[in-house]
Amino acid sequence: MPGPMGGPRGPLGKQTEKAKDFKGTTKKLIKNYLSNYKLAIMIVILFAIGSTIFSIVGPKILGNATTEIFNGLVSKLSGGNGIDFGKIAQILLTLLTLYLISALFSLIQGFTMTGVSQKLTYRLRNDLVAKINKLPMYYFDKKAKGEVLSIITNDIDTVSQNLNQSITQIITAICTLIGILIMMLSISVEMTFISILILPITIFIVKNIVGKSQKYFKKQQDYLGHVNGQVEEIYGGHTIVKAFNGEEKAVEEFSKANKELYHSAWKSQFLSGLIHPIMNFVGNVGYVAVAILGGYLAIQGKITVGNIQSFIQYNKQFTQPINQIAQVSAMLQAMVAAAERVFEFLEEKEEAEDVQNPKSIEGIKGNVSFDHVQFGYDEDRVIINDFSATIKDGQKIAIVGPTGAGKTTIVKLLMRFYDVNKGAILVDGINIQDFKREDLRKMFGMVLQDTWLFGGTIKDNIRYSKPEASDSEVIEATKAAHVHHFIKTLPKAYDMVLNEESSNVSAGQKQLLTIARVILADPKILILDEATSSIDTRTEIQIQSAMDNLMKGRTSFIIAHRLSTIKNADLILVMNHGDIVEQGNHEELLKKGGFYADLYNSQFEIEEEN
Repeated sequence: MPGPMGGPRGPLGKQTEKAKDFKGTTKKLIKNYLSNYKLAIMIVILFAIGSTIFSIVGPKILGNATTEIFNGLVSKLSGGNGIDFGKIAQILLTLLTLYLISALFSLIQGFTMTGVSQKLTYRLRNDLVAKINKLPMYYFDKKAKGEVLSIITNDIDTVSQNLNQSITQIITAICTLIGILIMMLSISVEMTFISILILPITIFIVKNIVGKSQKYFKKQQDYLGHVNGQVEEIYGGHTIVKAFNGEEKAVEEFSKANKELYHSAWKSQFLSGLIHPIMNFVGNVGYVAVAILGGYLAIQGKITVGNIQSFIQYNKQFTQPINQIAQVSAMLQAMVAAAERVFEFLEEKEEAEDVQNPKSIEGIKGNVSFDHVQFGYDEDRVIINDFSATIKDGQKIAIVGPTGAGKTTIVKLLMRFYDVNKGAILVDGINIQDFKREDLRKMFGMVLQDTWLFGGTIKDNIRYSKPEASDSEVIEATKAAHVHHFIKTLPKAYDMVLNEESSNVSAGQKQLLTIARVILADPKILILDEATSSIDTRTEIQIQSAMDNLMKGRTSFIIAHRLSTIKNADLILVMNHGDIVEQGNHEELLKKGGFYADLYNSQFEIEEEN
């Protein structure tokens, strides 16, 4: 039965997500993961069946006790011995023992299944984290962070919880359904026929009600989207609405959408709310029919009073496993859909493997050459056309150009976050693809525009670039970054824990901490993305001084946004549309009066106006 948004619906109209390849994903889940827990799953199945069987036998034994009481009363009225309480006690004791065994079996299978689901979750999370480190950067560039986080958290939890519940529930439901049917047939074939006859009538009624409610559920979802979107839009631009006296129009439009939502929601909820009362009514009609037929058969001596009571109990339980199976099917759909997304992530193409015999980075000085580099994020859209440049070790290189010129792309290629399509990037004459990625990235230190500090102590954050560094090395790095004095003023100094509440650490001070981290790593080549545009003048001077300390004796690539900060660069590479259009130092480029001069003068005029 389709849901309001086109997917299948679970019980009472709840939307259930559907897997694209249910069969294939289920096979992967069983073969790659569940097959490792065969023994545990066999224990779950056996104990679930045992628990169900002992539970099903209960009403029949209880019916024997009722029959014994009834026969005793009849005997008493006829002048006999009356009720045999000893026999009844024995029956009830047997019943209690069965229920205790059933509860014990249920406990064992629940404990075992929880262990399986949690171990499977543990393995899946480990596999996902291992996979993240093998994925190329372009995967994360094209994928929203929220999607990746959702796979690792929500989808794994869905697989774990639904697996834990669905396997035991489906075994229990099927065993209960078969067991109850057998017990009912053993009591009375005629009464069983009446009970089964009620089922297609119930299904027919429910199907029709759900079918009629579908269009209203869809309308409800559509208008809910309209209402939410309207509220977000109006409150997001609340100042503009007030400035242009648009309150009355906004209220009028909202009232119209809200009225439509009210009508569709009322109809959908009313119709879905009819399901339970109608099912109960049809069920009660079935009980009446069974009771009448049972009474008739009892008068004829074909059935005992206790068996009638047992049958009515079984009849009440008969629809429960059917509802359980419906719920489990919805849970299985959600679980397989979540598992499908997890497997899609695990099957993503990984980074190309490192070369068999990688070059050593020992003795690397930091000479960098770009040899006719061509690159595009997509094969049909080239961003870097023909990039060539030669940089000597220790030089300070600024890369400038308008937005979209390819400045950040050059950095990504240097670090091998992406590989060039054509040409080569060389460090000391060695192609960077001949190094192990891990070794290559040890050569580089990065200070980015967006500072990244994790939840931990200041000392741990700085030591992130060199875990084996001593405390004295950390302090030397912070002194070079002009942040040691500030750290000493903080509560607990270097042992202060940074988190979202660390409001006494400004953006500029965080940037100085990241510079200290790079200084500690002592890399051969630096990549600096200037991050002083939104920082006060005093902090900007500190950061600039710290960067100067950092760049001493190192090859440095500076992505320059404010051209006034790179006047003393040894070489300025001016990029536009993926090519170097000009190169030289600041004075030479200004004298040329070309693209760089226009860029610098226009920026200088803007700064003067401000």
